[in-house]
Amino acid sequence: MKVSSPRKQVFTTLAVLLLSQATRTQAQAQPWAQCGGQGWTGSTTSVQTTSSASSWSGNGNGNTFNNPVLWNDLADLEIIRVGDVYYYSASTMAYSPGAPVLRSYDLVNWEYIGHSVPSLDWSSKYNLANGERAYVKGIWASLFGYRKSTGTFYWGGCIEFGKTYMYTATNPAGPWSKKSTINTCYYDAGLLVDDDDTMYVAYGSSTINVARLTSDGLSQAETRAVWTSPSSIGYIEGARFYKINGNYIIFLTKPANEQWVLKSSSPWGPYTERRLLKDMAPPVSGAGIPHQGSMVSTPSGQWYYMAFIDAYPGGRMPVLAPIIWGSDGYPTVSTVNGGWGSSYPYPVTKRPLKAPYGTDTFAGTSLGPEWEWNHNPDTSKYNVNNGLTMSTATVTSDLYAARNTLTHRILGPVSIGTIVLNYGNMKDGDRAGLAMFRDQSAWIGISKTGTATRISFVTGINMDSNWNTASTGSEGAGAAISGTKVWLRIRADIRPGGTRTATFSYSTDGSSFSNLGSGLVLKNDWQYFIGYRFGIFNYATKSLGGSVKVDEFSMVLA
Repeated sequence: MKVSSPRKQVFTTLAVLLLSQATRTQAQAQPWAQCGGQGWTGSTTSVQTTSSASSWSGNGNGNTFNNPVLWNDLADLEIIRVGDVYYYSASTMAYSPGAPVLRSYDLVNWEYIGHSVPSLDWSSKYNLANGERAYVKGIWASLFGYRKSTGTFYWGGCIEFGKTYMYTATNPAGPWSKKSTINTCYYDAGLLVDDDDTMYVAYGSSTINVARLTSDGLSQAETRAVWTSPSSIGYIEGARFYKINGNYIIFLTKPANEQWVLKSSSPWGPYTERRLLKDMAPPVSGAGIPHQGSMVSTPSGQWYYMAFIDAYPGGRMPVLAPIIWGSDGYPTVSTVNGGWGSSYPYPVTKRPLKAPYGTDTFAGTSLGPEWEWNHNPDTSKYNVNNGLTMSTATVTSDLYAARNTLTHRILGPVSIGTIVLNYGNMKDGDRAGLAMFRDQSAWIGISKTGTATRISFVTGINMDSNWNTASTGSEGAGAAISGTKVWLRIRADIRPGGTRTATFSYSTDGSSFSNLGSGLVLKNDWQYFIGYRFGIFNYATKSLGGSVKVDEFSMVLA
């Protein structure tokens, strides 16, 4: 990112905070047990594990839930309620499609249903072609909301501190369409649809602005600065905008350990401020302090705060707590022993969805909404049809420069990802397999050299602080392999207070697995923002034309 990035101003402060949080004793440092839901088949036939998707009964036990509600990397969240259904939007940087939409009926069990940004078409760098790349750019905290009068969902995001792009849909699962470009950067923005149907956006860092949109919600009618953070508070961002009990509320974060509330009788101010939390103990051992995120009400009028915690190497995870509004118009968080509770009673009647683990056989002709590509894919180089066929799309020796790496969030706290790879159509120089993908990566897969075929563990794949490739890695272990099918597996411990390790193994029969290589210590720095993901890749080092077929991907709790 540019040195002028507002986030650069807080890098030193964040580093100190995260270091101290990683070593402190947490009042609510209880192990996470279960999580919410994504769409899966529920089959785990190719993986020997202790978890069973068919026996999934939702997050928690009885009428209580556990935090995180879903141990997935889903940061910069905005949650809205439409009737009795909740929708969740998150940031995705340079992953495509971007800005996933999740759905829940109880605020705890969630399923992926779509993406608000079908393609990152703002610049050619998002295609990961011609030497360009957009790591750590793209979709950050963005606005997400619903306008009842027109039955329209809105998503808007400022890209690289430039313009704001507005997308709409009548169904949150899609299709979504880009409708307009606003020349103002709505940095870290929150959308409010007022009682009279006027649409406002709160945005900015330290100086908070409010924009009034035109009647269609697609252009800016006016914008004003409404509040400036005093020196006693300092840098602040992450705006969300509400009207609650007749008051206009702007919800703000001081990264990464404080949350603030601004209150006014007018959207234009003047606003008074009050701190909601500071240094509150998180519900996960070794994680950061709950902050940023979104407030939402239940149909009965109870309010909840979904924050996120910095829980690297896995990313930033959603945690939920009740809030109570006082007679003075300010909220307080319901704590447990002074910290964010590791469990609370369900907000509404529990409604489990499908298990967040299981097997994807790539049935049908399109990918499920759990999947995102590293940058925009070359759509001519893959096909979904009862399996995923991936043709090589790039000639490179650099995983970070290879197009069409397909990624999947890792389910915490510890999970196992396995793919079944058919590699009979690989060409000389091709590399295909399963990666632990982040700014320090490793993979297990097939290396084709001439007529020789090897099972390889490649490690030392690293980026520098400017997100350029510092090392393309080298083979740490390998052996000759015969046949045309292999099972590739990674076991990943993404607990911030755990071992933070990944181990790699393979099988030629789907039953007996052999470890390969020394594994990978997972980097838990936050500057890359996105956490580790499973990545399925196929690239050429000599010439295009080769292909592989992935029969299935399985993920289970370890």
